[in-house]
Amino acid sequence: MNTIRVCDSTIRKLSNGKDNSLSFKEKLEVAKLLDKLCVDVIELDEIRSGKADSLLIKSVVTAVRNSIIAVPVALGTDPAPTAKALAEAKRFRLQVVAPGSSVRMEYVYHKKSAAIVEMVKSTVEECRKFTEDVELLIDDATRGDMAVISEMVNAAIEKGATTVTFCDDAGTMLPEEFATFLEERLKADPKLSEITWGVSCSNELAMADACVIAALCHGAGEIKASAFPVNTASLENACRVIAGKGESFGVRTNVATASMRRMISQIHRFCSIPQSGKPSVEFTDTVDNGEERLTEHDSKEAVISVAEKLGYSLNEEDAQNVYDSFIKLASKKESVTTKELDAIIATAAMQVPEKYKLENYITNTGNTITSMAHVKLRTKDEDLEGVSIGDGPIDAAFLAIEHITGRHYELDDFQIKAITEGKEAAAETIVKLRANGKVYSGRGLSTDIIGASIRAYLNAVNKVIFEEDE
Repeated sequence: MNTIRVCDSTIRKLSNGKDNSLSFKEKLEVAKLLDKLCVDVIELDEIRSGKADSLLIKSVVTAVRNSIIAVPVALGTDPAPTAKALAEAKRFRLQVVAPGSSVRMEYVYHKKSAAIVEMVKSTVEECRKFTEDVELLIDDATRGDMAVISEMVNAAIEKGATTVTFCDDAGTMLPEEFATFLEERLKADPKLSEITWGVSCSNELAMADACVIAALCHGAGEIKASAFPVNTASLENACRVIAGKGESFGVRTNVATASMRRMISQIHRFCSIPQSGKPSVEFTDTVDNGEERLTEHDSKEAVISVAEKLGYSLNEEDAQNVYDSFIKLASKKESVTTKELDAIIATAAMQVPEKYKLENYITNTGNTITSMAHVKLRTKDEDLEGVSIGDGPIDAAFLAIEHITGRHYELDDFQIKAITEGKEAAAETIVKLRANGKVYSGRGLSTDIIGASIRAYLNAVNKVIFEEDE
C-alpha cells in the first residue's frame, strides 16, 4: 500500500483572492487546523511584500508541528530570503514555479522555451543549497509542448528536484483525457519513476476530484487539494474517496479522516468570516458625535492623517496595507468611520510573530463573588501561568496577562461587536494599547466574548513587545 502525500493549497489560493482573502491571524489558525488534520504539506504564497510575508511564514513555522511548509520561489529569483524565513521549520519545501505552455512562457515570462529550461536548472540548483525538498511546479502543463516539458522535467531532476507536479490550470480535461496525458508523460520521462510526481487540477468543469483520483490510479505520489472551495480538488472529497476505495488502487493517506468534517467546518468558518474590505463586511451604523467619516475619494494622506489622530504611527508598508484595505471597504459604502478604520488597522497593520500564545484560560464571575481569571500562555517551549482578580472577567484576564509578561500598558480603547447572528454568533473585539507614545491595536474573533477579548489584548501586547525588542 502506497502512502501518498496530500498537499493543501487553501492559504496560498486565498492569499491574493479578491472576494475571499485571509487575514494574518486567520492564516495562522487555518495552518494550525490543517496541521492537526495531518495534511502532509501546507502551501503558503511566495514572498511579495517583504517583511509582512516573511513574518507570516515565520509565524506559521512556529505554529505548525508536523506538516511540511511549502513556499514558491519565482523562476530566476534568489531563494535565500524564502529559505531564511523558513529556517526554523522542522521540514520545509521550496517550490520552483515554471510555465508549461508557450503562451505563459512568452506572454507572462517573455522568454523562449530554451531560456525557461535554463532558468529552471539554475533556480532548482540554488534551492538545493537550502533544502533537499525541492519541487518543480509546471503551470498549465496540459497545454504545453511535450518535448519542452520533458526537457524541463529532466533538467529539474538532474539538478536535485525531488517532486514534480503537473498542473491542469485550464481544467477542461475529463478524467480519461487527464489519465492519457499522464501516461504519455510517464513514457516520455522515465526519470519520473525515480522521484515523487504529483498533480494539481483546476475545477473548471467540476472534474478536479475525479482527475485527481485518476492520477492516483496511474501512480501519482502527491495530490494538491484544498479544504476550502478555491477552484481546485476538494480535500474532503479526495480523502474520503481514498479512505473508502484506496485499497482497490493501492493508496492511502495520513490525513485524519475521522475528524475531517469537524476540522474542515472550522476552516470554512475562518475562510468565510467577513474581512475589512470585503463586500460582505458590515459595521455598526451609529457613530459618536464628532466622529470623522472618510470616503473612497479621500487620498492616502488623508486616511493616514486620521490614523495618526487616532494615535497610530504607521510605517510606509503598513500605511499602504491600511489604505488598500480602506479603499476596498470604502468602495462598497457611502463612508467609513474612525471605528471602522480602527478595525482595518488592527487587521492590516503590523502583523508580528506571537511571542506569547494563548494556551487556555478559566474565568469565574458572578454577582456575589469577585471575578477571577487564570490564564496560561506559551512562549517558545515554556508554559507560563497567571492568576488575577479584577472588575469583571475580562479585566481579570488582562491583569493575569500583565502578571505573566511583567509589563503594563495603558488601555486606550476597547470595542466589542457581533459580526454574525444567532446563538453561536461570532464576536469581534478591538483592543488599543498605548505604549511609548504610540497606539497598538489587536483584533480577536471568537464565539466567546471573553476569548475574543483575550486574543485581541494578547495580539496588541505582542505588537508592543516586538517593537520594543527590535
